[in-house]
Formats: sequence, structure tokens, C-alpha cells
Amino acid sequence: MEKIGLIAGSGKFPLLIAESAKKRGLKVIAVAHRGETMPELADKVDEITWIGLGQFGRLLSAFKSREVRHALMAGAITKSKMFANVKPDLKGLEVIGKLLIFHDDDILKAVARELEKEGIIVVSSTDYLPELLAPSGCLTKRKPSKEEMDDIEFGWMVAKELGRLDIGHCVVVRRKTVLAVEAIEGTDKAILRGGALAKEGGVVVKVCKPNQDLRFDLPAVGISTVNVMSKVNASVLAIEAGKTIVFDKEEMIQMADRNGIAIFSR
Repeated sequence: MEKIGLIAGSGKFPLLIAESAKKRGLKVIAVAHRGETMPELADKVDEITWIGLGQFGRLLSAFKSREVRHALMAGAITKSKMFANVKPDLKGLEVIGKLLIFHDDDILKAVARELEKEGIIVVSSTDYLPELLAPSGCLTKRKPSKEEMDDIEFGWMVAKELGRLDIGHCVVVRRKTVLAVEAIEGTDKAILRGGALAKEGGVVVKVCKPNQDLRFDLPAVGISTVNVMSKVNASVLAIEAGKTIVFDKEEMIQMADRNGIAIFSR
């Protein structure tokens, strides 16, 4: 049976990927991160190895011993834990030692390069679930107003620059004023911070980085995103079509409609 290696982070994405791969007749060999990956993943894969952050040697050994030739990455790692909870093994130290900048893309690309040196090709996770990628157009009943579209355009420009610097994917704006930018705290906290300043009508823009490696770290939204927006009376969520992962799309749209939030994908 053909095998696929799954490097699993947090959230339901690794579970969905495992289910899709199994339906395709693939044997799924997972490497999961303690404290991040949902325990339920163990029931959806053929074999699983649990590791700590930075234990790249154990990851590599798990795949090589099982003759895995293709692997993918699915699910995020809580960025704030990267400073407190990383206890790398010797191979992990070797990979980290080669990094000049400790940014998401640099780390993931370094991991991909090391895997490929060992004959393990890293592929895109969305190859297995293309239906999760955002379609283009307005996804909700309410469409953004002219003023909100102006904020989307402004926020898009800022978010792309933010991504170019590999800081984050998301910004919150209102009346062409930047209220919050996403950094290591993540999207939800950035929305809460920006929304509190906006009082109401905040526009959340979340886009792919200009030089994004589409094999990993694509921006993602879902019910939780809209739920957080509703807490601060944000009015619009703008995302990038074909480059944003959308979880529980129908439920997310229904929640947005109930709260008068427009979701615009371009």
C-alpha cells in the first residue's frame, strides 16, 4: 500500500487530511506533537509517533524506518510555545543552527529541505482536500459596503506587506487605519485587540504571504474566527480565494449571516 507521512500540528486539519488519505487507499504514518495535536488522530491513522517540539531526529527516524517517501504538513503549532517548550534533539539542533531568522517560513522550509535530503518529498496538504480552499466572491448574504471595500483594499495592501516580512497573515482596519497586526499571538487575539479599538465595524483582512510556499502554513479561517469577530462587533472578514483554508464553511457562513458579518473572498 502506498504511504503518506503526516506531520501533524493542532486543530482538526490533520484529522481531515488523515480521513481523506485513507479514503484514497493510502497508509497514513503520522508524527504528532505532544500538547498540540488532537489525541483523536491516533484512531484515524495506521501508525503514530508522538514527539516534542524540535525533536526532528525522531520525526525523521519515524518516517525512514517505515520507508515513507512522501510527506505533508497539516495543522499549526502555537507560536508562543516555540520559545518556552522547544527541547530539540541533536538533529533538531542541527536544523535550528542553520537558521538565520527564526520565522515560520524559514523553519518549515528548513524542515522540508532536510526531509528531501533523506529522500522524503514534501507535498501540499491541500492536494488531498482542495474543497477546503476558499472560493471567490461574497460568501454571505450581506455584501461589504463601499466604505468597507475601501478598507479591504487598504488592509489587503498592509497584510501583504506584513506577510512579505513573514510577521503574520492578518490585519484589522477601520476607515483606512490599521488597528492591529497579527504577530506571534495569532489571529484571534489580533482580532480582539483591533476590534476593541474599532468599537464596531472593524474589517479583518487575512491573506496569503506574497512568497508563500503553498505546501504549508496557508492562512485558515472557520467558525472560531467569526465567533471572535462577533465578540467585538467586527463587520467584514476578507480572505484570499484559492489560498485560504476554510473549515466548516457552511456553519461559518450561517454564523456570519446571523451576526451581520460579510465574508468576502477575492
